[in-house]
Amino acid sequence: MDGQLRDGEIRVGEDARQRFYDSRGYGRPVGGNEIALSWVEAGHLLFRGDLDTVDGMDFREFTTEAETEFGTKFLVYADLRDRGFYLSPDREGWVDEPRDDTDFVVYPRGKGPTDAAEPEYRVRVLGERGAVGVSQLGDVVLAVVDEEGDLTYFETGHYDPTGETEYTPETTVDATLLDDRLVVWGSAGDLHRLGFYGQPLTGRAADYDAIHLSLVEGAYLAATGALTLGHASDDAFEAIVERGRAVEGERFDRRLRVYRDLRDAGSVPKTGFKFGADFRVYADVESVEDLGHSEALVRALPGGYTFDPRDLALDVRLAGGVRKKMVFAFEPTTDQTDTLDWVYASRLTP
Repeated sequence: MDGQLRDGEIRVGEDARQRFYDSRGYGRPVGGNEIALSWVEAGHLLFRGDLDTVDGMDFREFTTEAETEFGTKFLVYADLRDRGFYLSPDREGWVDEPRDDTDFVVYPRGKGPTDAAEPEYRVRVLGERGAVGVSQLGDVVLAVVDEEGDLTYFETGHYDPTGETEYTPETTVDATLLDDRLVVWGSAGDLHRLGFYGQPLTGRAADYDAIHLSLVEGAYLAATGALTLGHASDDAFEAIVERGRAVEGERFDRRLRVYRDLRDAGSVPKTGFKFGADFRVYADVESVEDLGHSEALVRALPGGYTFDPRDLALDVRLAGGVRKKMVFAFEPTTDQTDTLDWVYASRLTP
């Protein structure tokens, strides 16, 4: 059986509809028994030997004439077919509601385009030297093809930062700015024990009852009126923010905003430095004596941030290795409201 290249797609007649579309989910009907195939679908049928030629070209010749990014898309298409999935190009004519940010619609196993099934995945294909914006994550599977043709799949979705921690400081504490942190001298009450703010100053020779706070913790507490800077005449919040910007630039404002939103939503963020992230997050803190496992790692990113797939893989691999979800918080580039977008990414085996 042969195909003909026509208007950017491949047409196949004879019994193609029954043989390819009805029984195996290839292409789309265009009248009678004829179907239209995308380049990658036709390439897969040529590769399998189900098509003999397209305009006289065998598979090898076809690949040299194929559309842009055919190689990476073909590898993903063939892999998902080998895993038992039917899939269609995510484009008009093949699916009812195409999206411009994905390449394939993957149906649940045992289902195909004729079954009116909801997609199992919407897949976007990337080479390892490609790029993807953080705003493009969420409700999409990234299929990354490395330089040796191996595939890695990442599931991405929207993340809810809401937690169940209920703690409001009952007293105001006095603190001192010390380089890139604050120290609360004297008893801080339940600030650390119940709210998991800061860390106690400890050591064998410790004669002081004190805790040290990060600058984002201090700024948040100062904004809520729970922390002052002793007898300093300056506004505590402004003074802490000024110090934060001095030590880490505009990154401080991003981290403070993420910290504020997590705390306001009932979660407890703590430094994620050991994991290469901005924060590790606890959803439910009743006391530090009965502290559970942190659930997520969070990075605070600019709204227009673009990932190198290798960096995304590093983040996800590290988070998975310590049994946490990798979360990215960022300011929407097209949204003027005072809200953040939250997405997660994790490894997926389709």
